[in-house]
Amino acid sequence: MHGGPAARGVRGGGRVASGDAAAQRERNREAPKIDRLGARIAELFRPYRVPLVIIIVLVIAAAGLGVLPPLLTQQVFDVGLFPLDGGGPNMPELTRLLVIMVTLFIVSGGIGVLQTYMTARVGNRVMGDLRERLFAHLQSMELAFFTRTKTGVIQSRIQNDVGGVAGVLSNTVSSVIGNTVTVIAAFVAMLLLSWQLTLIAVVIMPVLVIAQRRVGQVRARIAGRTQESLSEMTAITQETLSVSGVLLAKTYAREGMESERYAAENSNQIALQVKQTMSGQVFFALVTVFMSAVPAIVYLCAGWILARGGAGAVDITAGTIVAFTTVQARLLFPLTNLMRVALDLQTSKALFARIFEYLDLEPAIRDAEQARVPSDADGRAGCVEFANVTFSYDDAAPDERPTLDDISFTVGAGEFVAFVGPSGSGKTTIGSLIPRLYDATSGSVKYAGDDVRELQHEALVERVGVVTQEPYLFHASIADNLRYAKPDATDAELERVARMANIHDTIVGFADGYETIVGERGYRLSGGEKQRIAIARVLLKDPRVLVLDEATSALDTVNERVVQRALDSARTGRTTIAIAHRLSTIVGADRIYVVSAGRIVESGTHAELLARGGAYAELTEQQR
Repeated sequence: MHGGPAARGVRGGGRVASGDAAAQRERNREAPKIDRLGARIAELFRPYRVPLVIIIVLVIAAAGLGVLPPLLTQQVFDVGLFPLDGGGPNMPELTRLLVIMVTLFIVSGGIGVLQTYMTARVGNRVMGDLRERLFAHLQSMELAFFTRTKTGVIQSRIQNDVGGVAGVLSNTVSSVIGNTVTVIAAFVAMLLLSWQLTLIAVVIMPVLVIAQRRVGQVRARIAGRTQESLSEMTAITQETLSVSGVLLAKTYAREGMESERYAAENSNQIALQVKQTMSGQVFFALVTVFMSAVPAIVYLCAGWILARGGAGAVDITAGTIVAFTTVQARLLFPLTNLMRVALDLQTSKALFARIFEYLDLEPAIRDAEQARVPSDADGRAGCVEFANVTFSYDDAAPDERPTLDDISFTVGAGEFVAFVGPSGSGKTTIGSLIPRLYDATSGSVKYAGDDVRELQHEALVERVGVVTQEPYLFHASIADNLRYAKPDATDAELERVARMANIHDTIVGFADGYETIVGERGYRLSGGEKQRIAIARVLLKDPRVLVLDEATSALDTVNERVVQRALDSARTGRTTIAIAHRLSTIVGADRIYVVSAGRIVESGTHAELLARGGAYAELTEQQR
């Protein structure tokens, strides 16, 4: 309960049996229900209204031109090749009709190229907007969200889910409009040619529409399960193939077990992909068989009508039958495409629902409507105060003891204050509440006299620097990692903070100096080197409050002394709050608070607490 956010992250999304069970439940759950899903998908295209109008015009034009050749075919037969008034072929008329037909093909091709370009551009920009919007929204989520959610699952939402709807975003507008216009135009052409044959050709359409809806519902359910499986595979890959994951597997000889775990999920993914591919194949096979068989039925019915004679037989000529079957054959492709698009839309709703589920998450840490910039006047800049603060990581378990229980203290501007205590006592949580990574359950955390919930969060974070036990470095150069704190920092500024952090001489000793690539998470550097680069980075940020969260506890004695000298330099002129495990690092603190079970049980200077002979003196004795 009191192990801090990192412990909760492992417990909530770890690799143990309980984590696997939770992952299985996540994979098996239905897609979330999102209100106004169709309308929200349509809103994604709102910024591109003008290009969409142009695309629609181009699609309609292409579709309209596409049904003209079959009508010209009737004229080619009945006027050009076999004139109804008898005689031989009418070559001038035949030539004119063929020139028109070829011209239509060229124009349609040009329109198709332009329409494809514009459709691809709009679709991919919409997809890019959606991906950026989702990434930015996830950046705004509170730390607790990331401690309870696997990184791989989050990555899958951005990559796999958005990628899964790419085809829908790119092709839906043109496919729906183009194929709809083509189908309507084909039906009109068929009616103009022969209403009797048209009735015969479309009698089974309602059955196909009903079947298509049923198939779409099945595919949507399978698509949701497929994306959940992809999320789990991404999570396994991210965990296992990171430097830390590989190191863990190798040191425990668990490479085979990890491969089996991936293989099991991969088998599940294969089965789901096959199911998704095959769902609807029988349906489309039946559609193809039916549409392909229509010409034979048309020939039979035309023969029957002609045999009976009467008024209906007058309109059925050889040209009419050829043109009708040509139009009907051209109807197969757009009609099948339209049904596939309808299935894709039904399938993609599950993916859109997963995307909007994340977009609808409300960040727990948000600026109030009248949030203001922290005051740096009156000598209070850097002052931190906890007033009756109680905090629990799990608000849903009110009967459990809170992580922090009615804690109060004040750190004056420029003071050096330390918090010590056994593991799980709540020390790290205190450091997390100062930059408002979490909000207090009750009571208030104040900076410069203002409740942090009333301040602009970004402005507050600019004034607070944190150095953790395990600093995070990007797979980039040392200079790039330092400039993360100040992107426009000059080389001179980098050197200045590196000297302050006692790391400059080490850096220039590398072959590439400040351009040395540190490797993933800085694994090419020693623990002490990583820690001093992290200190230099926070010095470049130049915060008013420095939070040191067990910044030397993972180092050996030699490195600890080097890093401690860097920390002593970093503390100069700043309010410093140290969360310490090794008491030797905080002997010079202005005040030391001893935390136990979420409460402050002692406070005073090092000498005062030793003389008191209480909890601090006991901790000191244990470390000798």
